[in-house]
Amino acid sequence: MRGVAMRKVKTVLRADRAKTLESLRTAKMARSAHAYVRGNTASFYEWLDTLERGSLPEGPPVWICGDCHLGNLGPLADAEGKVGVQIRDLDQTVVGNPAHDIVRLGLSLTSAARGSDLPGMVTARMLEEMVRGYASGLVPEPGATPEEPDVVRTVRVRALGRRWKHLAQERIKDVEPSIPLGKRFWALDDEERTALAALFDEPEVRRLVLSLNGRSERAEVRLVDAAYWMKGCSSLGNLRYAALVRITEADAGRSIALVDIKEAVATLAPAYAGAAMPEDPAERVVAGAKALSPNLGDRMLPVRLMGRSAVMRELCPQDLKLDVDQFSKSEAVRAAGYLAHVVGQAHGRQMDGATARAWRDEVTRTTEGLKAPSWLWTSVVDLAGMHEVGYLEHCRLQVLTEAA
Repeated sequence: MRGVAMRKVKTVLRADRAKTLESLRTAKMARSAHAYVRGNTASFYEWLDTLERGSLPEGPPVWICGDCHLGNLGPLADAEGKVGVQIRDLDQTVVGNPAHDIVRLGLSLTSAARGSDLPGMVTARMLEEMVRGYASGLVPEPGATPEEPDVVRTVRVRALGRRWKHLAQERIKDVEPSIPLGKRFWALDDEERTALAALFDEPEVRRLVLSLNGRSERAEVRLVDAAYWMKGCSSLGNLRYAALVRITEADAGRSIALVDIKEAVATLAPAYAGAAMPEDPAERVVAGAKALSPNLGDRMLPVRLMGRSAVMRELCPQDLKLDVDQFSKSEAVRAAGYLAHVVGQAHGRQMDGATARAWRDEVTRTTEGLKAPSWLWTSVVDLAGMHEVGYLEHCRLQVLTEAA
């Protein structure tokens, strides 16, 4: 790995990281109301705790995302490089009520629409289209798949053409096998370097790296560089590492893999009582990913690192998130239907036909002539108001903190 002098210059001591990362997290959440919604999963579940039983429909026990916002969906490559739009972050996954994912996505889309200065009538249409899209994902029918919106198509097409050099330029700004330390990547201490080196000597880790993209089982796997990765928002403060791995084939062919290692922690999302789930957080995340997002789940492995539970996965160049700054009116409605369809597929693939149809009928049941069910509209409106107040208060505190 890199020289000692460079490590000393760029090191952010582990003891100081928590304070630094919390400061960065609160600053990121102050950028916009939508960023606040994304980074504040806890408020969503605090609101959920205040609801009387029956306020939301109770769906069949399936793996849910648990944090189903706009940024947690996007193109993902499978182990063979084929790309599909699926849920891409499963930190909060549990066997729980699928209605929670619907409401969380509705809140995220509403927040994005408000950030785009779209009128409230567009939000009403978005939630109507969400219900239609979700239902068509649960129970696929010919001709019922929503049209792919431009915001998704653009990212997906970009994902299909990406290769290692694009990932290197985006993530580490260099195609050479080293991680440049600086704003996003911080130097490791001796314990972290030793632990990561030992991790990549484990047979299961080696098998995971070699299982992708037709690599030979006889290839050599060697860790060449690693750094602490300042990444995400709600997960900032947990362990997160980027590792560059050299893969040398028997015919002397060589390639580089970028591996993401992320600490797995207890979930905020409530699970159904008696639900069968792994107790270890990383095993829970991988189990949920395999059920909800096969492209991602098949590339993940639960590991132990310095006594903590963590999930590792190789990052593929095609893995991109939907990071929407501005929606047009028509684009917002199309995106709502399409992304809800993706979530419906993720839930529906875990249900038999009869269960999926029964849940579809429950979700699409309307009251008082509304096209979107009243429970969804009421929930999203309540949450949007609560988060707007919370966001403004967060910004006030951020100003006071920066002034101090």
